[in-house]
Amino acid sequence: MTTETPRWFTSSYSDNGGQCVEVATNLAAPHGVVPVRDSKNVSGAALSLRTDAFTTFVAGIKSGDMEHP
Repeated sequence: MTTETPRWFTSSYSDNGGQCVEVATNLAAPHGVVPVRDSKNVSGAALSLRTDAFTTFVAGIKSGDMEHP
């Protein structure tokens, strides 16, 4: 990832009993990545998504394109 420390947060919309992910958007501009991790396992692995992939993912969620059938 990077030597800069990620500043993790969950969405203000996350109130689903702990089934959330955390993101560290502070690394998007300087490093081009958005780390994502499981909020229940903060010492576990984190995925580093390219900013364009993360933006596309969030846009898909907001538009409803990723709802369950």
